[in-house]
Parts: sequence; C-alpha cells; structure tokens
Amino acid sequence: MKILWVKSDFLHPTDRGGQIRTLETLKRLHRRHEIHYLALDLAGQPGGLERSSEYCTKAYPIPHWAPPKGTPAFWLQGCAGLLSPLPLVIQRYRSNRMRRQIELLKRTERFDSIVCDFLVPALNFTDLNSVVLFQHNVEALIWKRQAENASNPLHKLLLRGQYSRMRRYEGEVCRRVKRIIAVSEADAQCMRALYGIPGIAWVPTGVDIDYFARPAESAPTADLVFVGAMDWLPNIDGIKWFVAQILPLIRKRRPDCSLVIAGRRPMPGIQRLAENDSRIRVTGTVSDVRPFLWGSRASIVPLRSGSGTRLKIYEAMAAKIPIVSTTIGAEGLDIRNGEDIHIADSPADFAERCLALLEDSAARRRMADAAWAMVASRYSWEIVSRKFEELLV
Repeated sequence: MKILWVKSDFLHPTDRGGQIRTLETLKRLHRRHEIHYLALDLAGQPGGLERSSEYCTKAYPIPHWAPPKGTPAFWLQGCAGLLSPLPLVIQRYRSNRMRRQIELLKRTERFDSIVCDFLVPALNFTDLNSVVLFQHNVEALIWKRQAENASNPLHKLLLRGQYSRMRRYEGEVCRRVKRIIAVSEADAQCMRALYGIPGIAWVPTGVDIDYFARPAESAPTADLVFVGAMDWLPNIDGIKWFVAQILPLIRKRRPDCSLVIAGRRPMPGIQRLAENDSRIRVTGTVSDVRPFLWGSRASIVPLRSGSGTRLKIYEAMAAKIPIVSTTIGAEGLDIRNGEDIHIADSPADFAERCLALLEDSAARRRMADAAWAMVASRYSWEIVSRKFEELLV
C-alpha cells in the first residue's frame, strides 16, 4: 500500500504514549508499505525530521509555532481562544500550509489509504470523506473527567467549556471520516454511544518486550515510580492526588516510602512536590525511563481522568514491575485484577494495595511474572501493526 500519514508532530524525541504507539506501528508498516509522513515541524523537537526515515519513505515538514504550555504566549492564545468555537488544543495547530500540502499530495499522488493520526490535524483537511481517523483517545471524555475532578469553580467552568467544544468538534469529525480506528474496545463503545457511529474498529496497545527486558542487576531508584508526561493534565491531577491523599496513608506504616516521578516537562506544581518532600524525586525529561522502572518495587497509575489506553502499564509489565492503578488508569487494557495488576479507586484501597506489594517480595514476583507472560504472548507491536494493516486494507 501507499499510505499518507498526517500528524501534528514528528515522532522524535519520543516522550509521549501516543508518539510511542504511532512510532512502533509505523516502523513495522514501513517494512511492508510506502509511507508518506506529513507533520507540523514544531520548535523543541530536535531530530524529529532527521530521524523520520526510521518510519517513513518520505517526510513533508510543515513549519509551525505553537506557544509552549505555561508561557505568556500560551495564556494569551488561550484568552483569544475563549471566543472561538474550537477547543484550544485543536485551534493552536491550525495550519493553512498543512492544508495546502495535503491537497497538493492528494492531487499528485495515488494513495491507497490516508490516515489522520489523532483528532488534532483533522482541522487541516478540506475533505475527510476518504480519511481514516486513528483515535488514541476519546478527547471529549478527557475534558469531561477533568471538569468533574476540578475543585476550583473557575477552573471547573473553563474545563466544562472546553469539554462542550471538544464534544461538538469531535462528533463532527467522527461523523465525516471514512473510518475510525480506536485503541480499545472501551473507547470504540464510548464513541458509538457519544456520537451515534456504528462499526468503529479498534486495535490493542502493544509493547516491546525485548526493549523492556529487565537486566540481571539494577540500581534501586525508589519504592514507587510514576512514569508519564508531566505536562499532561490527567497525569498532573493523578500524581497530585496520590501525593496528597494516598502517600500519607502509606507512610503511616512505611515512613520512609520514596517516590520517583519520571516524565517530561514537569509543571511548577509537580516540581514543588519534590521541593517539599525529600523522599520524592522529580526527574524531568529523561532519555530512558527503564532504569526507573527496574529500580522500583512497584509502578503506580493513579489517574482520575484521561482516555485511550496507558502504554505505561504494559511497559511496566514488560519490565516485570507490579502495578497499582485506578480503574480509569487501566481502562481499555486486557487485565485481571489481583492477578496481573491491582485496581483500586479510593485512597485507602490504593494505599493498601501499594503496601501489600511493598511488604511482600514474593507477591511482587508472582504479579510481575503473570503480567509479563500475558503481554509477551498477546501484545507485541508486530501483532498490533498487523491488525492495523488489516483494518486499512
């Protein structure tokens, strides 16, 4: 096949779950098909274009500037966006140059498939009738859950506004595209219910078992580890909730319990967690998260919002690290509570599940072994990419 793949960014440096999913899928499709990759060339992505030959036949960079989160320009853009019917996260990636390039390629090339990767670049298509939408999340659901968990009345109001706009926009795009590929059966069912679209297909999340294989020896890093982009709202909310509500309960029995938070671009509120507690470490962007997984006793996924599926869970399983997650954190994944993962939603239950692993090395090994066996047998990226390929054909 000859495939046009459109995304809002390049795939290196690879520091987000969606990037990992796309990269691992495309690397394998690239071995069998001709991939034309069209993306916004954003500031702060060194090596993105240069390394694109790893996953595509030809790359088309579109220069674009989106103000970094938390900067004055970002907030100014946000204020201006209050008057727009579009969600801010969509509006900031509008690009007429991308729109023109898409139309040019459609006229001059004969593509067998056109993929819009994530909802964001859909704004830059003139016509979506021939487009396959690769939906890594139900975007409206993320904003809905964020609004429900917000304690500040003004923050809640703003989040509700973004949720309303996102639900309207996401529904319009989903109804216009040729086909939707979700990343879990749960997401597919959610979109069918929200937008009245039958027949949404889905592919599972994968993991590179060999890459995460645990070495014979690893240096200890912390009792508990959280891995995830620390400029993403669901991760920020989840780890703040854990530190405020759950960690104190754990420390009643284990006063020295330590936590490492490993993820890109931590916001000031996350950095302050380490400043106020010597047993918490915030790494910031790291080139390799594996040592932090291997050096911990358990991985935590205390998410209260979000959508899609968390690659961090399958990665921890591949690294043979036991996991405690909320229901939302493990949503859409093939798991068995109490066997290959612990699921807990209240602070007390979450703390108890963490303590059960911290205090019992045999229990940690049993859970880690069961989880590894499950992902190794079912969720390699080769299996996932073959499923995606079948859906495109």
